[in-house]
Amino acid sequence: MQTIIPNRTVAGHELAEALSSYKNPENVIVLALPRGGVPIASEIAEKLNAPLDLLLVRKLGTPGYSELAMGAIASNGIKFFNEDIVLRYGIHQPELDVVEKRERLELNRRAQLYRGKRPFPNLNHKIVILVDDGVATGATMSVAIEAVKQLTPQKIIVAIPVASPDSIEALRQMADEVICLLQPSRLSSIGQWYAEFPQVSDATVINLLNQAWSNES
Repeated sequence: MQTIIPNRTVAGHELAEALSSYKNPENVIVLALPRGGVPIASEIAEKLNAPLDLLLVRKLGTPGYSELAMGAIASNGIKFFNEDIVLRYGIHQPELDVVEKRERLELNRRAQLYRGKRPFPNLNHKIVILVDDGVATGATMSVAIEAVKQLTPQKIIVAIPVASPDSIEALRQMADEVICLLQPSRLSSIGQWYAEFPQVSDATVINLLNQAWSNES
């Protein structure tokens, strides 16, 4: 029987329990995908006694169906397109370019707002735990994984509260480990599997990051 996740905080606690074998090692880092992944990742990082940081990725919404991801981009130039969706909806290159340009502007805005001048962490030989609040098509997380792979980590773990079985299977082909609390056979939206699923504000992201970063030695 499928259950409903109460909220992102509870999801973070439950994922931290599933990740307990990674508590305290010096080479573990938790990377959140803003904005929804940040409250969950902050809980995981606190429970594991691991540093928290960000991986900025933006979904590329399908024209006319913005919730459906036709791809995604990351801040280091990585991009991913779901060719099945692009072909199915007859999306041409000019339309792709318009969406990518718009999302690139937002990605850059968030990088400046959230990180400022803080350098991106060194992921070389690190165990990287990638966290989001859910995965539908897998496009955003796929780009996140590809972006991290370029930075020579020791291991990539995907930790998510809810995802479709197809997405989980695809992510397992890319990451070293995938931990997911719920795998509903029908997943039309992430929010339907949470009792509380408010939009996460920039202010909340900044506050959680500042708390985590102020505790660093």
